[in-house]
Amino acid sequence: MWYDRMHDWGYGDMAGWGDAGGWWGMGLHAVLPILFWTLVITLVVVAVRALWRVGSARQGDGETPRAILEARYARGEIDGEEFLRRKKDLT
Repeated sequence: MWYDRMHDWGYGDMAGWGDAGGWWGMGLHAVLPILFWTLVITLVVVAVRALWRVGSARQGDGETPRAILEARYARGEIDGEEFLRRKKDLT
């Protein structure tokens, strides 16, 4: 009978809802690779960003000695005479 043949082909007792998981199993097989690769790509991006931050921290925050001197003068930490003297030392 046709039912016996379906059972032999692996459809189980519920004709699609048995051993293979039916629609749920098919959907899960479609979604799991997408979730896996999304996780892998996210981890790579996070690792690259962390390494980028570590590399830029080692190089300093990008301020040159002259920029630091100008900022100190602008904040009023040093006067004009001190600024010109230290600026001359830098060049």
